[in-house]
Amino acid sequence: MLSPEDIDALDRIVRRRRPLTKRGVLYRAGERFGAIYAVRSGSLKRVSLTEDGEEQITAFHLPGELLGLDAITFDRYPCTAVALETTSVCEIPFAQLEDLATEVPGLQRQLLRIMSREIFNEQEMLRTLARRTAEQRLAILLLSLSERFARRSLSSTRFRLPMLRHDLSNYLGLASETTSRLFRRFVEQRRIVVSGCEVELIDIHALRSLAGSGSEEGGRDQHATGGA
Repeated sequence: MLSPEDIDALDRIVRRRRPLTKRGVLYRAGERFGAIYAVRSGSLKRVSLTEDGEEQITAFHLPGELLGLDAITFDRYPCTAVALETTSVCEIPFAQLEDLATEVPGLQRQLLRIMSREIFNEQEMLRTLARRTAEQRLAILLLSLSERFARRSLSSTRFRLPMLRHDLSNYLGLASETTSRLFRRFVEQRRIVVSGCEVELIDIHALRSLAGSGSEEGGRDQHATGGA
């Protein structure tokens, strides 16, 4: 956790941007890197292009999470960040952040820890999803969202999915029809309850068991994988 002094120091360089509307672009792939961003409210998706020119969603960002970390090394943003809904972010100019971090050692250590954890979590999530069946991928994503909401003192069992089903399918590497079928199956098996964009996890134990299993349950949906 950052100390109150560190937060005060960081607040001096943070810029509050005008809220993004739904589908508004925060930054585009190829733009020169200048800042990292913290989500205050709303949510965004991070999109890159495959070799075939298809869009691939590589991450979703929720309140309290950082964007732009993947641009630090290459000095350009490798992906495009798009708002999923009305979204407010704080802009943290990186040059000023570097200067401030040298003045406040505690801030430097904590920021490095936060950045390292967020980058690791994103990469680990993508590696994990690539090795799993269709059912396991959906279970893993729901549990990941549950944990991320819980870290922000929000409900871990009932939350709103801000992304469209198409976006979920793209991120999971599944056809949209497969994702819809899996949601219906999870509802029928009383693992979740779905009401519009609201999802309630009613059998977390079953979801965790499925996410951690090495079985081929759901393998019949594997043929439907691929960009939605």
